[in-house]
Formats: sequence, structure tokens, C-alpha cells
Amino acid sequence: MSLTDPLGDMLTRIRNGQRAKKDSVVSPASKLRAHVLDVLQREGYIRGYSEENIGQHLGLRIELKYFEGAPAIQHVARVSKPGRRVYSGSQELPVIRNGLGITIVSTPKGVLSDAEARAQNVGGEILAEVF
Repeated sequence: MSLTDPLGDMLTRIRNGQRAKKDSVVSPASKLRAHVLDVLQREGYIRGYSEENIGQHLGLRIELKYFEGAPAIQHVARVSKPGRRVYSGSQELPVIRNGLGITIVSTPKGVLSDAEARAQNVGGEILAEVF
């Protein structure tokens, strides 16, 4: 079965896993997914992730993070979708919850959070928003 939006699938697995109070969830591996997880880990939204074999394929085990029983990620949403791509310059990047949340951006310098993209003065495709 092919997925039309693999990144959206991973974000949904994270959202569903946290609603079910799981310690970790598994998602098929890809470079883009790993780079997005790097940003989530740097910003403190997940404990970490690791690669593992799932049958014949490689997967990512994502360690979810909770704070006093509540999920660290209150909201995660895909912004740029396969049917409608959303791009933004470095100065026009949206601010989520007055800076309490982050926007994940795919730039020519890699996948970055909105603060990192502003600091490096690069824009790109807005992948997701998290708070």
C-alpha cells in the first residue's frame, strides 16, 4: 500500500499514540521523517527515536514524552499537504501560540524549526506546526 502523505501519516501516529498514552510508536523510516524527528527532539517534544527492523523494512521507533501525565505535544498538524503546498520566506514564517509552539520548515539548509530558519535567514516549505 502506498501512502500519498508519509509525513502526515507519521504525525497522525504520534497524535494517536499520545492519546492512547503509549510509551512509543513505530513508523516506516525515511530521511524526511528522521529530519522532522530531529527537530522535534531538539525542541523537546519527543524523548528520542531509533531505527529498527520491522519485518523486511526499516522503521522508526518514536519515544513519546509526557509532562505530569499530559502529552508534551498538545497539537500537531500538517500545514503543507500534497494537494496544496505552502511556502514562506524567513520573515513571514508564522508564529505559533505567541512563540510557545514551533513551525517545522523544509529549507535549502535542511529541515529546521521556525526560530532556526529565521536565525539563518532562510525560508521554505512549511511542513507542520506543533505546540
